[in-house]
Amino acid sequence: MRNLKCTVAYDGTNYHGFQRQNNAVTIQGEIEKALQKLIKKEVKIIGASRTDAKVHAKGQVFNCKVKSSIPTERFALALNTKLPADIVITDAHEVSPKFHARYDTTGKLYHYQIYNKKFPSPFLRNYTYHINHKLNLEAMKEGAQYLVGEYDFSSFRAAGCSAKSPVRQIYSLEIDITDHLITIAIKGSGFLYNMIRIIVGTLVEVAIGKQEPDWVKKVLLAKNRKLAGSTAPACGLSLTKVNY
Repeated sequence: MRNLKCTVAYDGTNYHGFQRQNNAVTIQGEIEKALQKLIKKEVKIIGASRTDAKVHAKGQVFNCKVKSSIPTERFALALNTKLPADIVITDAHEVSPKFHARYDTTGKLYHYQIYNKKFPSPFLRNYTYHINHKLNLEAMKEGAQYLVGEYDFSSFRAAGCSAKSPVRQIYSLEIDITDHLITIAIKGSGFLYNMIRIIVGTLVEVAIGKQEPDWVKKVLLAKNRKLAGSTAPACGLSLTKVNY
């Protein structure tokens, strides 16, 4: 029995998130169906992150324990033949039997993209949050720096969050723009339910001039979700890398 650590990239547009659900199509569900077709046995996988509906990934990680004659170096290629085109295994290798994709993480990197132009792009509509207001990136960057560090992020925690503690650490939060495409890179120890999307919605309030940059600090210290900005659309979010 091998414990395989797999990296998977996916377009989340047509899925109800990563985690398996009884009455919805999910990334986990599709991978488990593909595994069953491949090795003729039921296999359960453990994902590093429970990405939401319409959220994408370039570097999601899962592990699974399999008994198969397929060589490890060919496992990703073989599994991809059973998966839909919008889910691709990019790496698979054997790890310690004790490795756990979710509990062994030391941090995650997400990217959120905003398309800042008068009209939306038909090509980017599933991967960006379109905003036609002029955005002040310098103000946005200034507000973002109040969130770097270890804090109680209750103000950025959606209802229904099951995390035992609201304390998280953001290692870095960087914002860049290229050809009207704003990319927010956020690296942290872990994230609460909808935390990144609420952070983005809050920073947008600053970027459009509705709030001053230091308002972000007031929202953070208030520990009150009602004071933060709206939850940005899921389609702009992508899990880029999981660290171990």
